[in-house]
Amino acid sequence: MDPTTLWLATLGIALVVVLIVAALLIWIARAAERIDAHALAIWTVGKSIAANTVQIWHLQKTNETAGEILATARTIAAVASSIDGRLSRLSAALRGGRE
Repeated sequence: MDPTTLWLATLGIALVVVLIVAALLIWIARAAERIDAHALAIWTVGKSIAANTVQIWHLQKTNETAGEILATARTIAAVASSIDGRLSRLSAALRGGRE
């Protein structure tokens, strides 16, 4: 084999290798772009989920506050009932004294 033929064969092999490497790099770049697009979609959905679920935490706090209000209201109702009973007994006692 003469040097020109050997040189052309080597150049042809190098060209094929460069084309294969370029094709693989393009394939990897496109795969990375798809991954990036999917990651962006996941990030967007994740932010939406976080925005929607923060309300659950607020609802839990609301339920705790409502429970405290209910306990206070029950205490007030018991005291009001006691006052109402005492007023009824006082009224009966006062009417009983006049008759």
